[in-house]
Amino acid sequence: MSKKIKDYVIITIGMFMVAAGLYFFLMPGNLAIGGANGLAIVLNHVFPFLSIGVFMIIINIVLFIVAFLVIGTSFGVKTIYASLGTSFLVLLFEKIIPIHAPLVEDIILQLSFGIFISAIGMGIVFNRNASTGGTDIIAKILNKFWGIDLGKAVLLSDFAITIGAGFAFGPELGMYSLLGVIVNGLVIDSTIEGINLSKQVSIVSKRSEDIKKYIIKDLERGATLYHAEGAYTGDKKQVLVTVVDRKDFIRLKNYINDVDKNAFITVSNVYEVLGDGFKNIGD
Repeated sequence: MSKKIKDYVIITIGMFMVAAGLYFFLMPGNLAIGGANGLAIVLNHVFPFLSIGVFMIIINIVLFIVAFLVIGTSFGVKTIYASLGTSFLVLLFEKIIPIHAPLVEDIILQLSFGIFISAIGMGIVFNRNASTGGTDIIAKILNKFWGIDLGKAVLLSDFAITIGAGFAFGPELGMYSLLGVIVNGLVIDSTIEGINLSKQVSIVSKRSEDIKKYIIKDLERGATLYHAEGAYTGDKKQVLVTVVDRKDFIRLKNYINDVDKNAFITVSNVYEVLGDGFKNIGD
């Protein structure tokens, strides 16, 4: 499967999650946690003759024009697909599975399920250099030019929408919406970090040559050798450093255990790796 097809398959999965979280949990409770959907919920309350799905499409059309102009063609094309696709999914749900009341009476349950399903979907989409539209586009601009974490950027751009929800639906729902925005941002960042998580492994072993060959030939990863000296013994040593994904880390650990049970290994989490064998620097 080519990278482009894989990107769109993964974006579609994220898109379905976002639409499901919004439609089945957040929208019935008027929980406007930001984004085009949050603004659409508020606007639908003021102008009920247009559905939330229609408002989402209108808002996204305006904002993805901004994405084309400011962020670039690649991001814009993927965002058109994801944002309009999410909006049309919401419209489809409205037609085939109409919901006239919240699924449950507990607003905390609605908020929790809605946030976790939609925020994980947003994180998946963000990780493919796209957006589900709405204020996510503004968040991507803040991330691109000022380096603000995507989740925190979403929080900033969505704050005004929660204020509008407070005026439209009352302070209680406004406060729940604000809480939702905060949790939403944290879940997005956690999702992206979890998807990109790799392991940086430093190895000191008498069998470093065998381990190096295993990393290069079997794991098809690169490695770096540092020459070091033991502080206590004064012995000359080699420190082998590599970065691998979680699956390959298990394989590497098992191999080291087989060839040198006395090897000294330190492991640290790395949340983004750019370069050969990982993400392109421009992604």
